[in-house]
Amino acid sequence: MKKTLLAVVLMLCFSTAFPQMGSAEEKAKQSAQAELAANAKSAILMDADTGTIIYEKNSHDKLPPASITKIMTMLLTMEAIDSGKLKLTDMVRTSEYAASMGGSQIFLEPGEEMSVNEMLKGIAMASGNDASVAMAEKLAGTEEAFVQMMNDKVQELGLTDTHFANCNGLPAENHYSSAHDIAVISRELLKHKEITKYTGSYQDYLRKDSQKPFWLVNTNKLVRFYTGADGLKTGYTSEAKFCLSATAVNGNLRAVAVVLGEPNTKTRNEEVSKMFDYMFAQYSTHTIFKPGDTIGTVKINKGNVKELTLTAGQNYSVLLKKNAKAEGVRHEIQVPKEVKAPVQAGQVLGKLVVYQGDKVLKEFELKSPEQIGKASWWKLFKRTTAKLFLVD
Repeated sequence: MKKTLLAVVLMLCFSTAFPQMGSAEEKAKQSAQAELAANAKSAILMDADTGTIIYEKNSHDKLPPASITKIMTMLLTMEAIDSGKLKLTDMVRTSEYAASMGGSQIFLEPGEEMSVNEMLKGIAMASGNDASVAMAEKLAGTEEAFVQMMNDKVQELGLTDTHFANCNGLPAENHYSSAHDIAVISRELLKHKEITKYTGSYQDYLRKDSQKPFWLVNTNKLVRFYTGADGLKTGYTSEAKFCLSATAVNGNLRAVAVVLGEPNTKTRNEEVSKMFDYMFAQYSTHTIFKPGDTIGTVKINKGNVKELTLTAGQNYSVLLKKNAKAEGVRHEIQVPKEVKAPVQAGQVLGKLVVYQGDKVLKEFELKSPEQIGKASWWKLFKRTTAKLFLVD
């Protein structure tokens, strides 16, 4: 009993004299990360390729996003372009309502027409509230219908911290998002490669050959002053303070950094630059498959083809610390031996699991790159008879 009591006393003395003797490396890492966005209410740093979160601070807090809202407006616009519903050369007419928007604008007049290409410049570079509403009305008929599309997309992406009430981020009740959700929407927008042509330009003109030329200067100064920065969107209201969702490329790495509630533009830009510097100094990408690479094959039961080749439709990569050895990284293709026809394009057939040792680093869904219909009875009959008369 005395020995036990003595041991407890010694342990208490030891813990008081040497509190929390944890990993010095882990403490240094936490200390370095704690300073990345010291002044932001909320922040996140994410690898755009893998979706790996490198740093976060209150990243799920629901806050007013101001004009960062326009990232979703641009995403739906780019989706419409890529699907063929919209062309860059299509003309967009400005309604009385769109022209009445206050705040940041490109001073559209009622009845004025601009191309989709010009409207995207106005949204991405000048943060035009009027251009955003004009595009929303072009795509959905009314801003209300477009906002429903925005919230439907939020649901599709599985986001839980976001609800939109308008398409431009002007103060409104029940209009909020989080650093995490904005990073996910930003990453989705970056899948449309053409968008950085707009978000990464520092200056341009609208109505260049008219009597009222309008000089555009990007509200995101990082695209000029940070090497590799090419987007995405700034935001400010008196309620939201200074916000930014930014992206930059360094080698084969693309970073997405989001800060909300910064006190001023200088601090906002400094802290985002610091986040970029941290990621590019500390991490590298290890690619498993590049777009177009053959991943594997799946047998198709009663399909009009016997076998489906799975090809990579995107980069399948993992993020590693620069001092980590990539030799320990391995992957497994987990698909069934056989899938019954019909198979839809985009149908999930299995997954790619990436390990480092026994630790799972990342899992990717493997989807069918094409649609495969059922084989006709005649094709199935010929296959059966061919097997019957097959001679070794």
